[in-house]
Amino acid sequence: MLIRDGQLVLADRVIKGSVGIVDGRITDILEEEDRGAGIAPTAASFLDRYPEAEVVDAEGNFVLPGLIDIHCDAIEKEVQPRPNTLFPLEMALMEFERKLPLHGITTMYHSLSLGVGLSLRGDHYLTGMVDLIGRYNERRSMIRNLIHLRFEISHHAGLPIAERYVEEGAIHYLSFMDHSPGSGQYRKPGSFERYVMKNQGVTMDEVQTIVEELAERRKSVDTDRLKKLGELARSRGIGVASHDDDTPEQVNRSYSLGANVSEFPITLETAQYAVTRGMRVCVGAPNIVRGVSHDGNLSASEAIRLGAADIICSDYHPSSLLTAIFKLADEGTADLPAAVRMASLHPAQAMSADSRIGSIERDKSADLIIVGRYEGMPWVTDTIVGGVRVYRSSVRY
Repeated sequence: MLIRDGQLVLADRVIKGSVGIVDGRITDILEEEDRGAGIAPTAASFLDRYPEAEVVDAEGNFVLPGLIDIHCDAIEKEVQPRPNTLFPLEMALMEFERKLPLHGITTMYHSLSLGVGLSLRGDHYLTGMVDLIGRYNERRSMIRNLIHLRFEISHHAGLPIAERYVEEGAIHYLSFMDHSPGSGQYRKPGSFERYVMKNQGVTMDEVQTIVEELAERRKSVDTDRLKKLGELARSRGIGVASHDDDTPEQVNRSYSLGANVSEFPITLETAQYAVTRGMRVCVGAPNIVRGVSHDGNLSASEAIRLGAADIICSDYHPSSLLTAIFKLADEGTADLPAAVRMASLHPAQAMSADSRIGSIERDKSADLIIVGRYEGMPWVTDTIVGGVRVYRSSVRY
């Protein structure tokens, strides 16, 4: 395949040129301009070598590396769009997956929760989806479907499941969560109770029971066992994250569990401290697009501007990821290559996958998207995964 006449967003600059792909990998980056060291190869030279190559005309639009989304729990909403309305897992996965290429996401770490009290917390839903994604990937897939296991540290019965999945290599990212009242995003009195009632359709009495049970379980968290789990994950090349760190002290606790990523720190001070510990800091694209945290917490754009965040994820809204990238560039918070890195190369590095994906470089997998703009909004016209075009959009004028 030859993708020609595009504005190629490389890791450090934007060039006008074409990309050659052979056997699913990038083999040629063909710049059209003379950069002072001789005339660069042309698209024609690639077609001379591969006359049967499929030609995709980018028509002057941007060519980006495929986006890598390391935290998105929207698959759970696909299974349960409303309280007590469960859909078949197979249907949910296929319907959700086919939405992702049109948002430019070529690698998704589906965020599946193993815990109690919030969202899909039945262990059988978690294990069913993990098994389904494993089987699904063996047969067919449009994108790279990977698994981010979000483990609630107070869910003692789920710890053996998490340990088994790390041992077996069945997951690709592990985060430690503490969604208990009074901590993280639920540090404000009553916020936990309001969230559960709104999203789970339970009564105040039922919420109170959940709160009491969480408090009891929280008292007996096995920190040593969690540390061993984090160490095992890191030894297997699995990224480990904390979730909703709200103080430097919490960052230190997360770091002691093996976390190399701090997801959604609550305050700027906490995010900055995580950076000093050598951790990646991940913020949500919806926060950037909307200009505000839905919980009144850290401003993602401010954290990026101050060097306190370097990864963007879609969190719960996949279409926000690409929009956030271009908003950061349009507003001057980051130049376009830097903004793109936050949703491609940086997450790939955090997941130890950057030798294979995450940037437009020779010998990497040809995971690429072509992006035009309509009335200022980014618009994906083509999505290519491993050299296969899995999505193409045509519009009528």
